[in-house]
Amino acid sequence: MAGRSSALTQSPSWRALEDHYQQVRDVHLRTLFAEDPERGNRMVAEGAGLYLDYSKNRITGETLRLLLQLAEQSGLGARIEAMFNGDKINFTEQRAVLHVALRAPRGATILVDGKNVVPEVHAVLDKMAAFSEKVRSGTWRGYTGMRVRNVINIGIGGSDLGPAMAYDALRYYSDRDLTVRFVSNVDSTDFVEATRDLDPAETLFIVSSKTFTTLETLTNAHSAREWVLRSLRDDAAVAKHFVAVSTNATEVKKFGIDTENMFEFWDWVGGRYSLPSAIGLSLMVAIGPDNFRQMLSGYHEMDEHFRTTPFERNLPVLAALVGLWYDDFFDAQTLAVLPYDHYLGRFSAYLQQLDMESNGKHVDFDGNVVGYQTGPIVWGTPGTNGQHAYFQLIHQGTKLIPCDFIGFSQTLNPLGRHHDLLMANMFAQTEALAFGKTGEEAASEGIPQYQVPHRTFEGNRPTNTILAKRLTPAILGSLIAMYEHKVFVQGTIWRINSFDQWGVELGKALALRIIPEMEARESPQLLHDSSTNTLIERYRRERL
Repeated sequence: MAGRSSALTQSPSWRALEDHYQQVRDVHLRTLFAEDPERGNRMVAEGAGLYLDYSKNRITGETLRLLLQLAEQSGLGARIEAMFNGDKINFTEQRAVLHVALRAPRGATILVDGKNVVPEVHAVLDKMAAFSEKVRSGTWRGYTGMRVRNVINIGIGGSDLGPAMAYDALRYYSDRDLTVRFVSNVDSTDFVEATRDLDPAETLFIVSSKTFTTLETLTNAHSAREWVLRSLRDDAAVAKHFVAVSTNATEVKKFGIDTENMFEFWDWVGGRYSLPSAIGLSLMVAIGPDNFRQMLSGYHEMDEHFRTTPFERNLPVLAALVGLWYDDFFDAQTLAVLPYDHYLGRFSAYLQQLDMESNGKHVDFDGNVVGYQTGPIVWGTPGTNGQHAYFQLIHQGTKLIPCDFIGFSQTLNPLGRHHDLLMANMFAQTEALAFGKTGEEAASEGIPQYQVPHRTFEGNRPTNTILAKRLTPAILGSLIAMYEHKVFVQGTIWRINSFDQWGVELGKALALRIIPEMEARESPQLLHDSSTNTLIERYRRERL
């Protein structure tokens, strides 16, 4: 049986942070800025097109020094080197972790088991590019000879969240003559709504499943196959309306897909890190190979920044350390990610999987139960909508909610004074959260005395501000990579494996047991707990 982990909390650097926390926990950001007027110019970092202002955090120079010391003592430098070298740091599955190879430039060398994988990566990218150009140009035709005008990606988890998020984020750069949609939920409504207004003769499905056995994905894929064949009435049509992102050629061929139209990826790429791989095929079709490669260049630029920049100026490292400070010392439970760009509407949802599936772990490298918080709950929606929904709780509620604000100096869609108003709101929110409004300040505005307590804002609510010039494919890649490496840094310090997801597998296994019980003609003997048994029985009665 696993014991209780103490390797981290008993370390000198952790204990020093605990002592330091007692000294600074009640210090207000008003005081920190008053004592250091240049703080907003000094507590910043820049790299790969991103500017990070972390000055509105409840940290001092000493806090930062101790956090950097913690990172050093956690062996972060060696761990970064091990990842980039292709070492099998996903030790529970005995796999390398090399999403960085997916965006390495042609000619680079990254080894897995002594083999350079970069040529294979670019071979797949070239194959994706050739296929994408066929679809975009109209060269690829459906079974009846009609041009493909609709592309539907069928996947789940990283095979859906990545391309769906990035398609929304880069819609400005997309071919508007193509309708691009994403189906992931096994709920039939998802598939029906995605296809109800489309012509099967003009629709191409991209089925994304490494094993080509994923229950939800294959259920939707078979429904798509039936939908196509109801209209086109010939099994030969499948090869013209389906391609696969998979490694299982046998199952792909059995489905009716020509294996020449199967795009490969590798077991050293986790699903939540797979957008730059063939999983991004639907995105490449939408935005074109050139824009897709620009996105990869942004990823790579942040990879190099992370690999080579000293920790005190390293964006992913700084973001990770500040987040850990709130998680483990202030006992914050969540992180709000608040992009002030409508195109980033799915970005927070994408980060939920990246962060929570990676660092939602309760045992350390040695199998011992951790005695500290690991990953935060990640949430958020684009501004300014959130300001009229849940910002009230962030400003005046009883919970400490660190926030990442993401904005751009230039809009892709200039319209009057819209963008100035948008960014003024973003800057105003970080200022208000940091400094608040005292009772005296509220009273001086001449409001009735009984309102003063209700219109007083404590402030001292921490934020990061991430600013870029413009939302481009390269900047999106850089932004995603920054959060990927941030998650990795935190997992390293927490001594957890950020690259497996065994918790996801348990629910899948139980579902496979329950499905035949629900579909059986005769009432089966149910051997679950009394609650699950009763629910299954009620469902069986009411489904008919």
